[in-house]
Amino acid sequence: MATEVAVETTHSAQLDEMKTIFPYRAWQQREGIPRVEGYYVDDLATVALQPWARKGDQVTGTFINLEGTGGVNDLQLLEIAPGAATNTDRHMFESLVYVVAGNGSASVWYDEDNKQTFEWGPGSLFAIPLNAHYRFFNSSGLRPARLAMVTNAPTVMNLFHNDDFIFNNPFVFRDRFSSENGYFDGDGKLWRRARNRIWETNFIRDVRTIELHSWAERGANGRNVLFELAHNSTSAHVSEFPVGTYKKGHRHGPGAHVIILYGTGFSTLWREGDAEPIRCDWKPNSVVVPPNDWFHQHFNTGQRPASYLALKFQGRRYSQNEQSQNGVDKSDVSVKLGGHQLEYEDEDPQVHQAFEADLTANGAVCRMKGLVPWCTSDQAPEKLGARGG
Repeated sequence: MATEVAVETTHSAQLDEMKTIFPYRAWQQREGIPRVEGYYVDDLATVALQPWARKGDQVTGTFINLEGTGGVNDLQLLEIAPGAATNTDRHMFESLVYVVAGNGSASVWYDEDNKQTFEWGPGSLFAIPLNAHYRFFNSSGLRPARLAMVTNAPTVMNLFHNDDFIFNNPFVFRDRFSSENGYFDGDGKLWRRARNRIWETNFIRDVRTIELHSWAERGANGRNVLFELAHNSTSAHVSEFPVGTYKKGHRHGPGAHVIILYGTGFSTLWREGDAEPIRCDWKPNSVVVPPNDWFHQHFNTGQRPASYLALKFQGRRYSQNEQSQNGVDKSDVSVKLGGHQLEYEDEDPQVHQAFEADLTANGAVCRMKGLVPWCTSDQAPEKLGARGG
């Protein structure tokens, strides 16, 4: 027996139109600071900032919302005037903090009488425990301090769309932070995960000098270390690759903010089937965010090793999506085997030809012998020595 369907007789013209609200975007507008968009940022150290009242009367800032975030996370860039400090803040979104420039200290607490205070400088990386109070201090009386905070504010705000819940919530996450002494002293534990090494900690004094481990699967004698901080759902890693080399093409989810630590070169971003990739030239303090499921590749065309810090939406201990099978990461597994990586022999030969041309223009030498079938160089990748050498 057929079911009779009721027919809506109200004319559309008689109905009010329901507008779509983007809570995170609305919050940004209320904050009153600029918003930077695009595929990459040339230099975090020179991005223009404007006064940010929430953070303090001697603090400026901007939002950086690059295409590759997919709306899941952002980068909040702030600068503290010489000798100044931020207002006390707290929020129900996670924050990974990278120090672009300057020296100072941070105080973090749930209980006013039990604060943890630590010092930071250029290259420092740390996480603010979820919903903890915090305040940053610039210890220099001469130079400003600039910090990049990668947060999952867009996800949290668009989910709850309530400022009072996000910024005035009394809940204490004791399982993440119990105000214990030494929480930010830099100690940690080294774990293994498939072919990688993971350093679980809450503070790294300088990611530009921390010990790295071989990552042969990504190619060209590269090395890296993964970070888990403050029991976050977000995570980070540092990678380094030698002069005259490039990493294998790969893809992953959205929101990986790739901040260049040292070296010069470029990255390419493309969707499968694109005629031409997007090229992003970089140097220290550049930021690239590859869009969700786009292939991307990083090329070192300079005279020294290149290294980057990736601040990611997705963690490894606390995963939000199932991106591995039986606990094995697939980011460095060939697409031919169900993974997310393009092997050198499967890339378009024009990729390597263009790389050799870039090296020649920069007075550098290709060192990809034995890795790429059509490489014309007679030099293989060098083994990396001391960081930044």
